[in-house]
Amino acid sequence: MGNHRAAAEQYEHAAASRPAPTYARIVALDLVASAEMQLKTGGIEQACATWHRAIDHMTGVESVRTRKAVTRLRRDLVSFRERGVRSAAELDKRAADFLSSGP
Repeated sequence: MGNHRAAAEQYEHAAASRPAPTYARIVALDLVASAEMQLKTGGIEQACATWHRAIDHMTGVESVRTRKAVTRLRRDLVSFRERGVRSAAELDKRAADFLSSGP
């Protein structure tokens, strides 16, 4: 419906409502979706913080969907990195490290 802010809040709520150790992949993907919505509202700093949280939950998870999400986030960050947004550059480095460490 185009209400990205409300969607981000709902994804955050969904992530918080699951026991993280049991549902690490699902929590991570909920946080990725929240970050994507935050980015659509122009909240790059908030989106980067949420993506960092998502990657925290991905540690030890082997999932094609999480790897695709991290690849997509790197693509989404290109214009911000090119403009010198530090949080985007730091997140991109972490995402690249994450992708290089997996299968």
